[in-house]
Amino acid sequence: MERLALLKELSFGSRVAEEETQHLASYFVETYQWSRIERGEIDIIIGEKGTGKSAIYTLLTAKTDVFFDKNILLVAAETPRGNTVFKDLVANPPTSEHEFIVLWKLYILALAAERLRDLGFSDKNAQKLCDTLEDAGLLPKEFDIRAILRSVYGAAKRLLSAEALEITGTVDPNTSFPIATGKITLREPIDDRSRIGFISVDGLLRAANNSLSQMGYKLWVLFDRLDVAFAETLDLEANALRALIRVYADIRGLDFIGLKIFLREDIWKRVNEGGFRESSHLTRVDTLRWTNEYLLNLIVRRILINDVLVKEFDIDREAIMRDNDEKISLIKKLFPSQVDQGKKKPSTLKWMVTRCADAKEVTAPRELIHLLNELRTEEIKRLEKNNKMPDGDVLFDRSVFKLALASVSNVRLDQTIYAEYPLQKQLIEKLRNQKTEQTEESLGSLWGVDIESARTKADELVDLGFFQRRDRQGEATYWVPYLYRDALHMIQGKAEED
Repeated sequence: MERLALLKELSFGSRVAEEETQHLASYFVETYQWSRIERGEIDIIIGEKGTGKSAIYTLLTAKTDVFFDKNILLVAAETPRGNTVFKDLVANPPTSEHEFIVLWKLYILALAAERLRDLGFSDKNAQKLCDTLEDAGLLPKEFDIRAILRSVYGAAKRLLSAEALEITGTVDPNTSFPIATGKITLREPIDDRSRIGFISVDGLLRAANNSLSQMGYKLWVLFDRLDVAFAETLDLEANALRALIRVYADIRGLDFIGLKIFLREDIWKRVNEGGFRESSHLTRVDTLRWTNEYLLNLIVRRILINDVLVKEFDIDREAIMRDNDEKISLIKKLFPSQVDQGKKKPSTLKWMVTRCADAKEVTAPRELIHLLNELRTEEIKRLEKNNKMPDGDVLFDRSVFKLALASVSNVRLDQTIYAEYPLQKQLIEKLRNQKTEQTEESLGSLWGVDIESARTKADELVDLGFFQRRDRQGEATYWVPYLYRDALHMIQGKAEED
């Protein structure tokens, strides 16, 4: 096939997992961490933006049938795309962490009951649970996740003010008004109240757990997109997420109900700021890390999804995926040996991985996938201009790599750093057209602040992965990784050399 036509047929998938739900399973890299999550060994998954949290969440939700066969029921606490379910809470949010705790417990209960109802389980305890929540107005007759959240939000407020929710299970034949046959309470009912239908929120969770136990199923409630849901204010975010972690700790004793919580690493750090007693007892937590081997797998899998490419070069998919040397050989076949030529210059694979790394030396899959797609775009443009083919079977001329990286750099800066940390934008913009390595003195001059203030602000950018702090011979300097240089038109070198 003519090379330009071949390139136009290629795709390396979307860099955003939510946009490729149907195809993600075909090239998802099943890391050791994924296998631990699949086995139920990890409950709280931490990772930088773009490291694959949403990909894991998306794959879990796409495999509900597979998990059902393993006697595990999955229920999503959030919609995968569009406006977050929790958007309505932002306008009139719970006023305290305690109110969020009640809301989370009721929400988990309602989602559990809905899952049981949807599957049509005939267990009498499950039926009683669903009836109780329906009678209390916590479970709509027709499933609507937003309606459920609205119901439990109102119920949480009423519970905190009245300490009980009436369960209206019967109707007075004379007046046609509902008769309360019991109450949902915050505290455990005492005396004989439980006999007449009083039950606590925790009691309902235990009842749901017992129902699942009787039926031989576990239930996992999946929480993702929490960084989007509560991004309006840090106080709201802290209340919501600290409460969710406390609820997670509360229900760890329930063997058949569990939470899977996906959080950005910086948000997890904020949750733990100022001391958070529960965090020291959380052992089923893991941080997503991508080794060079996993990143190699990711690139190769994205290449191999292209049937037209596999056919054109007579590639044996299975043989390549069995052997790392074969994967590297495929990269060498389709990519130039180096981007920058020279004995001390890195291979193209290493160039791609290091150029897409932030200042913490973390290379996120999102940026690598973006780079692959931009390489295709730039090579198509190049061939349409002069039609000069690369040597051999190489798909991309070395000249397009830096052009592709510039596109990745712009998107990363705008859609990750500026979008997530708008307060730091003004500081970073001052570095436009400046040297890539700055001293405390040069930053103080650029920002118009004293040395101590410059150090404090620079260390904030270190935490974001924008700056890498380097201490040499008693001097601290701040280095900008390649990932952000093109977007800011920065110049290689140290500032004080000007």
